[in-house]
Amino acid sequence: MNIENDIFKKSVIEYEKLINYGFEKIDEKYVISKNILDDSFCIYIEIDENGNVKGKIYDLFVNEEYTNYRIEDQTGEFVNKIRREFENFLIDIRDKCTIANYFITKQANRITDMIMKKYNDAPEFAWETSPGNGIFRNPSNNKWYGLIMNINKNKIDMGDEEVEVLNIKLNQDEIKKLLTRNGFYKAYHMNKENWITILLDDTVKDEEIMQYIEESHKFTEKAEEWIIPANPKFYDVINCFNDTDTVIWKQSSNIKVGDLVYLYVTAPYSAILYRCKAEEVDIPYKYKDKNISISKAMKLKLLARFDKADYTFEKLKEYGIRAVRGPRLITKKLSEEINKSYNS
Repeated sequence: MNIENDIFKKSVIEYEKLINYGFEKIDEKYVISKNILDDSFCIYIEIDENGNVKGKIYDLFVNEEYTNYRIEDQTGEFVNKIRREFENFLIDIRDKCTIANYFITKQANRITDMIMKKYNDAPEFAWETSPGNGIFRNPSNNKWYGLIMNINKNKIDMGDEEVEVLNIKLNQDEIKKLLTRNGFYKAYHMNKENWITILLDDTVKDEEIMQYIEESHKFTEKAEEWIIPANPKFYDVINCFNDTDTVIWKQSSNIKVGDLVYLYVTAPYSAILYRCKAEEVDIPYKYKDKNISISKAMKLKLLARFDKADYTFEKLKEYGIRAVRGPRLITKKLSEEINKSYNS
């Protein structure tokens, strides 16, 4: 039973406060003692410069260390009284000489600080039965983009120690790539197709983790709806989805992950033929010919096909679309019309 770790695991020692509390610094360690139970026992606490807390109890009558209070199945009245005295002393030191952390590991707390600075979102601890699990959600719609969990490592890998992990949402292709690397695991307690678990033990650097958090956050941002023109003379857009449900397309700078993209196929069709979703954006992609130049690309996933008579250019004009010369947002009226069948 490691009482010290349980009490101090989410705390950062403030050493100046230790001195004010009554600790004495001896050989790079801070020590304090306190007699209890009518001076028949003595609690001795030692804290090193790395924040490690160790305690002992001595039986002053026999001048020996007393250890029964650390044995979990020792539940007699006397040993419970000794244990409470020890725990209360440690809790008082913690409350008066430390700063509380959200999480246990240094990396989990560093990542939390970075999230709070970027998005101003503090972790939400929603479960009494799992007090170490903190949710990060977009306050505009309450959607999750991260979850730090305190679990036993054997839930995801070999080992039997307490660890902290981060669950985030990414696109499926990126998840497949990351699962080949150390520190990344199939999502624990989440949808394994859309979420991934990262071990917060410094195997993966903070800066890389924040990049994935930013990607995950994009899934919670309000989706926009775009029309993009596609010229069948330059690209076989009519058959591009015959053997796959994803295509790489020239990046439109304002489109983000999660946005809906309608491909408007120009003459001789002059109609919206495909409803897609942007799964990945800002992909480095170098291509140039006499018709097009591409420096960045995006991955579009097919969601639905339309008949060429459904949304012709003549019908689009009825919904406020007068021209489709480049990527543009659709009108509210058109959005409501297209989405009626998806929301019913």
